[in-house]
Amino acid sequence: MKTLLIVYHSMTGAAEQLARAAAEGARSEPDLCTRLLRAPQAGADDVLAGDAYLFVAPENLASLAGLMKDFFDRIYYPVLDRINGRPYAALIAAGTDGAGAARQIERIATGLRLRAVAAPLIVRNGAQTAAAIMAPKTVPAPELARARELGTALAVGVASGIY
Repeated sequence: MKTLLIVYHSMTGAAEQLARAAAEGARSEPDLCTRLLRAPQAGADDVLAGDAYLFVAPENLASLAGLMKDFFDRIYYPVLDRINGRPYAALIAAGTDGAGAARQIERIATGLRLRAVAAPLIVRNGAQTAAAIMAPKTVPAPELARARELGTALAVGVASGIY
């Protein structure tokens, strides 16, 4: 059975809600094992055991959140040239942009020789003030549905051999 590895980091809850929604969608595919791991707990062995990946992270200061970057720093060289061509997608929780974090994941994935199978899904919450940015988030149902759909599509593609 193939495995979809979802790795996420969340600071205010938005990215975690999106990761869980994507995992819920992926788990609707009975012929696929879906693993959901926080970035600090995920390592090179987890990546090597995965057949496809979904990376879910917040954007902070127009950049990929630190613990997600730490995950990539820790696994990069141990998996380099061992996961070439495997499919991936990215999901970004952002205030008003998200493009910077999406670009960073794309560059890292290019270095890992992964294959993007979907455009990055960026969910913006519009937070602008320090208080709003640091506050716990509740992701609206339509955005959770988009994350669930991404998880489902990735899972079906991997399980059926399309990706």
